[in-house]
Amino acid sequence: MRSLFLILAAGATTATAPAPAPHDAAKPAAPAVPAATIPSAALPRFAAELAQMPSITDGTGWSGITGTEAWHQLATATPDRRQLVRWNYAKGLIASERGAEALGVLEVMRLGDKDLALVAPYQLARGAALTLLGRDAEAVESLSAPELASNPEACAWRMRALAHSGAAPEAVGQINCARIAINARAPRDRVPFMIAAAGAAIDVGQPQPALQWLGLFSDQNPDANVLRGRALLAQKDMAGARLRFERATLGGDAETRAAARLGLIQVGIDGHSTNPVDAIKQLDGLRFGWRGGPIEQRALTIEYGLAKDQQDLRAELKSGATLLRYFKLGAQAGPMLAELQQSLTAVLAPESKVPLAEAAGLYWDYRELAPSGGDGDVLANRLADRLQAAGLYARAAELLSYQLTQRAQDVAQGPLSVRVAMLQILAGRPDLALTALQTTEQPSYSDQMRWDRKRMEAVALHRLGKDDAAAAALDGVPDGTAVRAEIHWRTQDWGSFVTESEASLPPAKSLGAPQQAAVLRYAVALAMINREDKLRGLHARYAGAFKGLPTASAFDMLTASIDKIDPAKLDAAIAAIPEASPAGAIGDLLDAGG
Repeated sequence: MRSLFLILAAGATTATAPAPAPHDAAKPAAPAVPAATIPSAALPRFAAELAQMPSITDGTGWSGITGTEAWHQLATATPDRRQLVRWNYAKGLIASERGAEALGVLEVMRLGDKDLALVAPYQLARGAALTLLGRDAEAVESLSAPELASNPEACAWRMRALAHSGAAPEAVGQINCARIAINARAPRDRVPFMIAAAGAAIDVGQPQPALQWLGLFSDQNPDANVLRGRALLAQKDMAGARLRFERATLGGDAETRAAARLGLIQVGIDGHSTNPVDAIKQLDGLRFGWRGGPIEQRALTIEYGLAKDQQDLRAELKSGATLLRYFKLGAQAGPMLAELQQSLTAVLAPESKVPLAEAAGLYWDYRELAPSGGDGDVLANRLADRLQAAGLYARAAELLSYQLTQRAQDVAQGPLSVRVAMLQILAGRPDLALTALQTTEQPSYSDQMRWDRKRMEAVALHRLGKDDAAAAALDGVPDGTAVRAEIHWRTQDWGSFVTESEASLPPAKSLGAPQQAAVLRYAVALAMINREDKLRGLHARYAGAFKGLPTASAFDMLTASIDKIDPAKLDAAIAAIPEASPAGAIGDLLDAGG
């Protein structure tokens, strides 16, 4: 026997007459093809036939076939009637609340006739199947065709999907339209619709009508008891609510028991028998065992309110961010985001009492909540400044790397890439500095920005031991000579240092610390390569400028005749060279992280 899938997906190809025998004038002509085997392409598609059928306006419209009878009819149906059999099968599955199977049958039907997606009865059936599967957003979309706007059966399924998705006001708005279709059902079949309507009414602050509707259910019904408890809680009847929730925990499925536990937590909060700190812990424990849907959304909403009241920033950000990430909050989303952004800004403010490491962790965990545009950039830069000042270079680099790759665009990446590269170098990660520069390369940078990036690239390459590549990166950079000289000084390449430094020696007047360092280093390099002639010229040029300076004795020692240099005093003279690099901040970075 063929599988159900093969039966459902069987093509609409009809049986055709056997191929005629070779022409033989003596034989009679072949009989006409029977009407039942006319190719289906010559017949109207099932979409038109379904559109002509009476609308489904209540539960009686789902009468169909299932089980062995459905299999038999599918297996024996002629191609021109197969879609009708599938339709009857899909209706029977919806009546049995077998949403997954119904949706599969409906999809097979649509593959055979794409026009079905335009037909209201098909859209209603698909919406019902999706509702049964909990795919609420898709269900509401399928049930929103203009032809279904005032259809009581469509309203009933729409109300059920909206209520399950947490859109309580919209669900309540469907109740009047859905009432006829719900009341026309047998009491047992009304249950999921009445439960949805009662839950939505409670959510919008109408507990009394909800209690009246729930009076139709057994006093032992766990789902009804959860809703009775919520309605009584809204009416401040703590004892009655607690009893209903406790009864619901003794029966029902896992979702019902989770809803009942949440109700008991709410009773403790509203009745002031549970302090807010313990309540937040209980809500976290509940969410650990139950994720998704209205239950988690309510738990997070309660936790968010408690955290705000307690000024628990971490709990506030955690619950609020989870709500914004995973739930549709409608009009609540904007105000909540503004509140969370304000809290995050307060955490990172200079006057904040939150420890720096904790503030950085909060920002990193909830960085998607940061304000957009310039305000968000200011927030990130402020935190990066604090991290850098505290010597937490890697954390600062990580923070700004996110800004660089996720927020900054076009030329704005230029200055930010330089700072990220600098922080990575300070953190001892020159490879990541190169990555930050290489992944943000673009032709629209100004010359100054390209030079700044090239200087940082040269430093990173030097820290990686690639001095030739570093020197090449500085070609065309205005102060590239000074940076190359700095690299040669650190690698003790004396000859190259003399060549690079000679043209950039400072004027022989008003020597600051960097200028003194440049002259004294040049003297050391000359001595190392035995260029006494140049040493005498250097002494003659700068002797007057060094008079009275703390480094005068070191200058005299280093520029004396090589045979008169006292080795015992040479180390002291070299140690007296100012630490200020002639190459400025770039020179200081060459040793960073090493």
